[in-house]
Amino acid sequence: MVAPWAFRTRTQLSAARERQLLADARADMAAHLHDSVLQTLALIQRQADDPKSVAALARKQERELRQWLYGETRDAGTFRSAITAAASDIEDERGVPIDVVVVGEDVAMDGALDAMVRAAREAMLNAAKHSDAARVDVYAEVTEGSVETFVRDRGEGFDPDTVDESRLGIRGSIVDRMARYGGTAHIRSAPGEGTEIRLEMLR
Repeated sequence: MVAPWAFRTRTQLSAARERQLLADARADMAAHLHDSVLQTLALIQRQADDPKSVAALARKQERELRQWLYGETRDAGTFRSAITAAASDIEDERGVPIDVVVVGEDVAMDGALDAMVRAAREAMLNAAKHSDAARVDVYAEVTEGSVETFVRDRGEGFDPDTVDESRLGIRGSIVDRMARYGGTAHIRSAPGEGTEIRLEMLR
């Protein structure tokens, strides 16, 4: 006699907990939509005559919503979050879309990886400022033996052999920075063919 009653009670309690969790999730979603998405839509309406600003607002809201939905954070304690945060900052600053893909295991940041992220950030900034490309692509891969990051654009390109030694953005902030931490930086570009910067750091 007691067993069926206990089973029904446990089932009812479990259903009640599920209903409460669902209600809490809906409340969180409603609050987030009010705090961020609806405010962004209002900004977009006010700036409807400025396509560049509208696109930038939409991209920023897309990133924030994805981070919220999937539990992603801007904590720069790992390589994935650090490279993503760098790309987001440049995109917000320059208004050029930057698409980031990171594959492989996520790893904790150290001095060498910090140098790589800073070099990649400079490469993204240069592409956003000088390439006149519609967007910048960043691909990073973490393996047991190394970490590689590629920053590509399909913009104007340039001749690397003609870059003045005083151009610290390329020499000091990318090539020399990687070398100081035991890494390498390879620049492949040509006028009219875009640019690819490949960064590699052995683990």
